[in-house]
Amino acid sequence: MRLFGRSSAPPTFIAEIIDTQPSRRALLHTACACGALGLLRPVAALAQMQPAAAAGPSRVIHDALDQAAQAIEARMIAWRRDIHANPELGNQEKRTAGLVAQHLKSLGYEVREGVAETGVVGLLKGEGGPGPVIALRADMDALPVTEEVDLPFASKVRTQWGRETVGVMHACGHDCHVAILMAAAEVIANMRKDLRGTVKLLFQPAEEGLPPGQAGGARVMVQQGVMENPKPDAVFGLHVGSGLPVGTLAYRPGVSTAGSDSFRIIVHGKQTHGARPWAGVDPVVIGASIVTALQTIVSRETDVTREPTVVTVGAFRGGLRSNIIPDRAEMQGTLRTFSEQQRTRAKRRIGEIAENIARGMNGSAEVSWDGTSYPSVVNDAVLVERMAPSLARVGAKTVLSEVPSSASEDFSYFGQVVPGMFFNVGIARPGDSNVAPNHSPRFQVDEAGLIYGLRAMLHIVADFTGSGTA
Repeated sequence: MRLFGRSSAPPTFIAEIIDTQPSRRALLHTACACGALGLLRPVAALAQMQPAAAAGPSRVIHDALDQAAQAIEARMIAWRRDIHANPELGNQEKRTAGLVAQHLKSLGYEVREGVAETGVVGLLKGEGGPGPVIALRADMDALPVTEEVDLPFASKVRTQWGRETVGVMHACGHDCHVAILMAAAEVIANMRKDLRGTVKLLFQPAEEGLPPGQAGGARVMVQQGVMENPKPDAVFGLHVGSGLPVGTLAYRPGVSTAGSDSFRIIVHGKQTHGARPWAGVDPVVIGASIVTALQTIVSRETDVTREPTVVTVGAFRGGLRSNIIPDRAEMQGTLRTFSEQQRTRAKRRIGEIAENIARGMNGSAEVSWDGTSYPSVVNDAVLVERMAPSLARVGAKTVLSEVPSSASEDFSYFGQVVPGMFFNVGIARPGDSNVAPNHSPRFQVDEAGLIYGLRAMLHIVADFTGSGTA
């Protein structure tokens, strides 16, 4: 799946039989949820962003944290490379979770394992006096993408997905997120005597979504109580993005990402020979009409100046041979919205359009929503105003995004429980005009960007908890 950019080849439609299990393309379509402010934007889009808040005043603890970050940077990069070479899909992150749990235990954290299948939660109480509880989150899962980057630590992992053999790759940068939070965990543990309050670390599986019938990710972690005992006063998360150059941090108060819902439409027709279409009901033609008509939800029924909406059909399959009209066709798509009202209306209209078009063409259609649904990430405006100076102190350039991203993130479930702030960290080589997007098999990380994410997390902890103050 290409998140942006154009192919030089003209688009073609090839009818093909569809698996009852999702294919690599189907998984990418339903699960390309992760991302945020800069993820879907090329570096040139920085021109559309505003300067962020001024840097907050620096204290002695900030210098100490920066020195500690520099000291652990090489190990952080080594962790990232190890995880990158050994990627695991959602709810299968056993090796990654084991690495994390062992690390946290060695640092003196209280550790809970097996949360939402493979999640890990670490808890550390500071010794610097009373203070708030702060939660930091990192997602751990990879994608069914075959890596095309020539690196000594490139993934060689292969797996079966449905009936298809695919590669497994950290094509969205979650290996970076885990390594950053592992490094932050160590620095925080080493400063526990100065730490006020409590730090809760959330290492989350399955952010990229799961096959139909499986549950996981942030929603299940919340259901299993990770935001209780103790309940955080705020939660923070980051995402590396190839749309931002190294040293850039980006954020946005309020609605920051789209809500995401994945749908499947099965069209039933009547099989016949391709030379006698009048003897059957062609589900491919019905499906093509549905695909076209679904776009009118956005172009003719939505005030796009007030309610940005995206309806995309990313997979369309039906039939096996050129001279046989099949008895069914299947489409898979994604809906992106920014409010619950528009989400409800658009979901209703997708069902009405598909079912009525099929009925009017002597067929039938079934519309289902597969459970991979993420609400919009809504950054708490008060929290953002308070913590933006911390990011400005760290970033070589810190910017405020003017508009929400149409990508989505299940960090939103944590932010529904307590105030949250989610931000992006640039990992594109400065000046690179041919950057591969997140989720691409050619996605690359300039590891010089990781330390900005680490320092940002550390400064947020110090500032939010008031650590290092008299």
